[in-house]
Amino acid sequence: MSNADAPIALSVVADPDLARLVRMTAANVAMLSSMSVDRVEDIRMAAEEAFIYACSVCPGGSLSIEFRASAEAVAMSFSLGCGSFSGDAADGEVAAYADLILASVCDSYEKRENPSALLLELKADVYDR
Repeated sequence: MSNADAPIALSVVADPDLARLVRMTAANVAMLSSMSVDRVEDIRMAAEEAFIYACSVCPGGSLSIEFRASAEAVAMSFSLGCGSFSGDAADGEVAAYADLILASVCDSYEKRENPSALLLELKADVYDR
């Protein structure tokens, strides 16, 4: 893969109706890496769950998503323009479900504060191209 370090950025309003856009972008980014069909599906699911979670924290706010793909992994960063993952909105059922899914699907999952972001990494499972 050429440009493995070049990020792919997506800026959207934190609106759950845009989940399909985020999910499909993540799947296309995953195709730049060495991912099996099952792993691409994991990336789609992780991107959607992280996006829905971010929407619950900062509805209608600005959300920036950065994707990085290499032969070994896909990393995603969901940065909030407002809100915090440690506030009341982040502690409900959506947060608990997202934490469960993201922790089980991702090889690395972190909530970062100041600035608020979700950091995800999913390692590739196919290395021969």
